[in-house]
Amino acid sequence: MIQAIIFDVGGVLIRTEDYRSRRTLENKLGLAEWESEQIVFNSKMGQKAQRGEISNDALWQWVGEQLQLSHEGLRDFRRAFWAGDVLDSRLVSLIRQLRAHHQTAVISNATDNLRWALNEEYGIADAFDLIVVSAEEGIMKPRPEIYQRAMARLGRQPAECVFIDDFAHNIAAARELGMTAVHFTPAANLPEELERLGVNIKFEQARQ
Repeated sequence: MIQAIIFDVGGVLIRTEDYRSRRTLENKLGLAEWESEQIVFNSKMGQKAQRGEISNDALWQWVGEQLQLSHEGLRDFRRAFWAGDVLDSRLVSLIRQLRAHHQTAVISNATDNLRWALNEEYGIADAFDLIVVSAEEGIMKPRPEIYQRAMARLGRQPAECVFIDDFAHNIAAARELGMTAVHFTPAANLPEELERLGVNIKFEQARQ
């Protein structure tokens, strides 16, 4: 029986829905298309930040140095880089409904400012019983240890957990541990998926 529902953040709860500002940045700086994401997320330093080996501030300082940006230029770059990101308020509402009868949690590959962002910038940290951040753990998905730590802290076995993520390799890792996993896409009907897995969404909604 499903007792805990665990969500990714980037690409699920918070999604980049408008890439125009990033493409404009790349054109302005002479970067290839998608190179800004490669630098911030997938570069050696981006990966270090997500493992907690350097701070979020140190990552952005490095980005500024790599791109030869002034202090003001880096500030503008950061603002434009995140400009197209949107919080899925309907999904947050669903999570708050689910929490009445299930544990809710986050497992996210993110830098050390994620917990602050969920609490202060987005105001949704209170929707979760547990938040597990790769930078705080020193381990990133899809390594099994990060899932195992989350389940241990929730006091749950794999068969009691649903994990929701937008990357197939993270989904595969969760399934290998015996968790139920849902490969999220913006077009997915998540309430329907959860009902198929035995979570009574209509009951959750009626209780509100």
